[in-house]
Parts: sequence; C-alpha cells; structure tokens
Amino acid sequence: VQLQASGGGMVQAGGSLSLSCAASASGFIIGAMRWYRQAPEKQRELVAEATNSGSTNYADSVVGRFFISRDNIKKTVRLLMNSLKPEDTAVYYCNVDGTRYGRTNIQNFWGQGTLVTVSS
Repeated sequence: VQLQASGGGMVQAGGSLSLSCAASASGFIIGAMRWYRQAPEKQRELVAEATNSGSTNYADSVVGRFFISRDNIKKTVRLLMNSLKPEDTAVYYCNVDGTRYGRTNIQNFWGQGTLVTVSS
C-alpha cells in the first residue's frame, strides 16, 4: 500500500486547512485510516481515526475543530482542520491498516508526511 498525502501549508491562527491522503492499495482491503502528527521535539501522536465501520475518534486537543472523513471507494481519507492554533504546527502523517486479500494479518502503512504551519 502506498499513501500520498497532500494539502499541507502555512495558515494564520484561526484559519482552516484540509489534508488529503490517497491509498494505492491494489490487492488490499483498507481498514482504519488515521492522521498522526509530530511537532518538533515531540513524539508522534494520533490526531484522528476513521474506521471502516464508520466510527471516528479524535485526540482531545482537536475535538470540535478537526474532522476526519473517508471515501471507501476512492480509498481516500481527508482531515478538515478548523480554528487552527500555533500548537497544531506539525508534520501530519497519513496511516492506514491494510489486509491483503485472502490473508488475515493486518499490516500498517505510513505516508510521507505533510507540513502544517500555523502562525500566530
């Protein structure tokens, strides 16, 4: 599975950005799709998750501001980020679970990351 993320950039505090990630996943069933982020000198953290059953989960710090959605046919996941704060500045990574057809083991895949910078 290959993941291509796009949509990062620079925005002023209070603004919005949308990130997208497309999975090239021939031969795989895509499971949960997630966005992580890693700020300078901090550990990578889970921002939002969308399962293939339709449920979503968010980090406490982004609840009510960020919204994750997925398109199961296109195998894409989107993160809409509103009311951005300087502390949201980080490299954002797309992450998905994939199971090869005919197999049962779940593999995990990462995208290359896209930088989001929020200025005060």
